[in-house]
Amino acid sequence: ATSAPAALVAEFGSERVRAAPIAEGAFTGIAVGAAGSGYRPIINWSMVTFSFVAMDQVVNQAAKIHYMFGGQATFPIAIRTSVGGGTQLAAQHSQSPYSMFMNVAGLKMVLPSTPYDMKGLLKSVIRDNNPVICFESRRLMGIEGDVPDGDYTVPLGKADVKREGSDITVVAFAWLVHEALAAAETLARDGISVEVVDPRTLVPMDAETIRESVRKTGRLLIA
Repeated sequence: ATSAPAALVAEFGSERVRAAPIAEGAFTGIAVGAAGSGYRPIINWSMVTFSFVAMDQVVNQAAKIHYMFGGQATFPIAIRTSVGGGTQLAAQHSQSPYSMFMNVAGLKMVLPSTPYDMKGLLKSVIRDNNPVICFESRRLMGIEGDVPDGDYTVPLGKADVKREGSDITVVAFAWLVHEALAAAETLARDGISVEVVDPRTLVPMDAETIRESVRKTGRLLIA
């Protein structure tokens, strides 16, 4: 991690929670080695901007190393990072480079839109045996919602129909899920039934749920 909050150190101890220098390339590389040594490292790039100085470790190491070992070793790495604009953090810190990472074979990635999905997906990310990036929308940081106290997971690669409808399918991600739901409420007053599908996982993408929705509505809008 890039920081060691006192609460995490108090709960898990200083041996498990480390404050690393601000060198994303270094601690991302360390995570690859730790994963190959039987650990399940969780690293925090903070803003996705800082991932770009660790691209060699992500693209040429984390994404490929399982295959370079002929599948004999797994490399479970959970990477957390915030994304998105609209919060007055300047151009460098207002990016959503999902497609850049989606075109790198060997990486999984999730993009939660609700507190419930955030907790459930993050647990799945940590328990997965592959390198997984958890993109976290900065504009959703203040969103509140019901989250069960007990242990639960949201499976990777499974979309969620946030609102059922019959006239048009809207596929939306992160902050735009909430925008789509608000628009659906407005359109409902005009007699238009909108189905809102939240993929939740970018890789692997649940294309079948999207296709099933479009087969029903006959129309598709991607937000």
